[in-house]
Amino acid sequence: MPHHHRRHRALFGDCDPAGIVYYPRFFAWFDQTFHDWLHAYGGHRALCARLQAIGIGLTNADASFRSPAREGDLLETTLTISEWNARHLLLDYEVRCGDRLVASGSERRRLFQHDDNRIVAGDMLRLRKLIDVG
Repeated sequence: MPHHHRRHRALFGDCDPAGIVYYPRFFAWFDQTFHDWLHAYGGHRALCARLQAIGIGLTNADASFRSPAREGDLLETTLTISEWNARHLLLDYEVRCGDRLVASGSERRRLFQHDDNRIVAGDMLRLRKLIDVG
């Protein structure tokens, strides 16, 4: 499956009082990398409009923190698709500062749509067909 890379610098506002990147920022960077990847295919809003979906929602997320990132570090977040079936899309992430692994994590996403007066999970293969990643 393809990889997607996004580079960003850790800024002062990303850090806790000890000068280390505060852990919730990594989840934000995972999400930003996912949406940056979708941008190449028209973006989240356009893809959902084509699929008549509400969104490509997050149903699970986790992270492991390996070494600290600090203000000024140039980080690269890599997204890898580990599984894509009708039920969900599993994404793996790595955040590196040069060769050093800073954090890793994963997300499970599903396609949500309206069904009468409720929200239901749709077929994720419809998204895959639009993106055509093989």
